[in-house]
Amino acid sequence: MGDTQENIFKLLTELNAIGIALSAEKDHGRVLEMILRKAMQFTHADGGTLYTRIDDHLKFEIMHTESLGIHKGGVSGEPIKFYPIALYGDDGKPNKNMVAAWAAVSGKTVNIPNAYTSRKFDFSGTRSFDKKTGYRSTSFLTVPMTNHENENIGVLQLINALDPATGGVRPFTDLDQHIVESLASQAAVTITNRSLIEAQKELFDAMIKLIASAIDEKSPYTGGHCRRVPVLTNMIAKAVCDIDRGPLKDFNMSEDDKYALDVAGWLHDCGKITTPEYVVDKGTKLETIFDRIKLVETRFEVLKRDLQIAALQEQLRQSGNDPGSAGNEELSKGIEQLESELEFIRQSNIGGESMNDDDIQHIYEIATRQWVGPDGREQNLLSENEIMNLIIGRGTLTLRERQIINNHISMTIKMLESLPYPKHLRNVPEYAGGHHEKIDGTGYPRGLTRDQMSVPARMMVIADIFEALTAGDRPYKKGMKLSQALTILGRLKVGRHIDPDLFDVFMDQKIYQQYAGQFLPPELIDEIDPATIPGYQPLI
Repeated sequence: MGDTQENIFKLLTELNAIGIALSAEKDHGRVLEMILRKAMQFTHADGGTLYTRIDDHLKFEIMHTESLGIHKGGVSGEPIKFYPIALYGDDGKPNKNMVAAWAAVSGKTVNIPNAYTSRKFDFSGTRSFDKKTGYRSTSFLTVPMTNHENENIGVLQLINALDPATGGVRPFTDLDQHIVESLASQAAVTITNRSLIEAQKELFDAMIKLIASAIDEKSPYTGGHCRRVPVLTNMIAKAVCDIDRGPLKDFNMSEDDKYALDVAGWLHDCGKITTPEYVVDKGTKLETIFDRIKLVETRFEVLKRDLQIAALQEQLRQSGNDPGSAGNEELSKGIEQLESELEFIRQSNIGGESMNDDDIQHIYEIATRQWVGPDGREQNLLSENEIMNLIIGRGTLTLRERQIINNHISMTIKMLESLPYPKHLRNVPEYAGGHHEKIDGTGYPRGLTRDQMSVPARMMVIADIFEALTAGDRPYKKGMKLSQALTILGRLKVGRHIDPDLFDVFMDQKIYQQYAGQFLPPELIDEIDPATIPGYQPLI
């Protein structure tokens, strides 16, 4: 009695330990391998097969035959070439010939002492296998795996229970059957839970990419950015974790940390959903919903027309004058000056060069010209708003528009901090919300210093800047050559804007080459001499 109780306690302890191990294991293949291995161990089975159900078929996942040294599927890396088993015939009726199919459809365990004397199921395939290998598949225990919703998710099949004392094949006992049924039940719940978690993760990832797609539709100039930043951030993270030299040689990230950083990369600009399109896409200084340079050009055409009309009227009053006289010369000079002023405004509108004081004064002078509008009233050639935009010192955005753009990061933080994250994603707002910070504390929106930012957040700063420098799909600039982008990035290190250690890893591990090969056109990929890059210190 004591031995029996001790054996039962030992069995329950082992089953409980298996349940804990199954719940802890995250790798799906290892979970399946553990299920089959433990079932064979408990019953002293020489072989076994684990099937998973996919729609109306059973897929071979793992096959073991210890005495033959066969191990296929699972963690073995050797594929199983058998076709899936159909659970229903062409007529829609259950497949009663194959024992695994019947167990899956009926939800009942099938315990066969001797397959060679059984007439209920078709074992012709088994006999063919035995004939080729010299094996003899005798006893079979086929157990359906049914989850908590009473859904079949697969089948666990064991072959040839061995007598521990003699080594001979024996039938599977009732105790064997109860043990395997208990294990199959635990396994089904574990597999289902894992599938639900994976399905939720797939949905979450799809939602993230949906947000990036929404930004893409809102502005193609930022959509590419949203896709490229997570890729570059992941490249940096991998390099930093793999490096065995320099200040970051002991830094590491768990798989959960890496996933959180990837999520943050996709969502780092989600606040731009709230930014008006005309600001995000503003390619010229006068652009709002459309580029107002066309309106200005029309006004200049009106001024030219007025000059021509005035000249013709003067000729009529002085009809004796030669057409090539001083009046026509004055007209030509006037039109030439208008065309020169219009060309100056066109160039100023692009925003490619900085505006000096003389340029700004010239804009004000041009603005005072008078023209007659459609309502018949005289008015200044340029409105106050047009002047304010044309005198922008660099780029195409006014101070107000720049504030609107910068507000996207505050909105990103606000949006991300409002989400109820699971434990492994709680750092997403911190990672995503710091990509406009500078390590000297002069960044925005929070003015964080290096010590106030995590290493992953600092990685995203570099990724965001480098992607923006090399991007060729921005409305206001062309993509830079690799050497020019790295030179600017190096100057940012010297100016204490980006993390110096991460920049050195970025250079040392040639992450820029890896990224360029994937995203930059050949004409932007030039030769890089690391010694010429400002601030770069080779890792020791």
